[in-house]
Amino acid sequence: MLDDLSSWLRVVHIFSFAAWMAAMWYLPRLMIYHVGTEPGSVTSETFKIMERRLLRAIATPAMVSTWIMGLWLATDLGYWSSGWLHAKLLFVILLSAYHGIISAHVRKFANDERPKPERWYRILNEVPTVIFIIILIFVVFKPF
Repeated sequence: MLDDLSSWLRVVHIFSFAAWMAAMWYLPRLMIYHVGTEPGSVTSETFKIMERRLLRAIATPAMVSTWIMGLWLATDLGYWSSGWLHAKLLFVILLSAYHGIISAHVRKFANDERPKPERWYRILNEVPTVIFIIILIFVVFKPF
């Protein structure tokens, strides 16, 4: 069992996805609080550091690892002809686009811009949850 490559790929894939999702849930939450701070204040500077480190040290490496392990798994297990995988990949692409949007906002906050109001970040904060649930449904039930 311990020498089963696909099991280890699954472990790394699930771990990476969990780390990526945690970051995608936490980054907009930080922005909700950050948008209400005075540019240049100690609190604003702290949020900048937190957002940058979370994005660079956790979110982006976890996203890359999720993609690599997922593609490797799909190939190793022969899932490329499965409709559920294509549907899942559509939502992983949407989550990757969401990651890009969040990354752009981290850069804007780093430049002391406040591009959107707090309410926008509150709504944005719900997007990864919806995508997460849809991905889980495709993976668990493999509906087609």
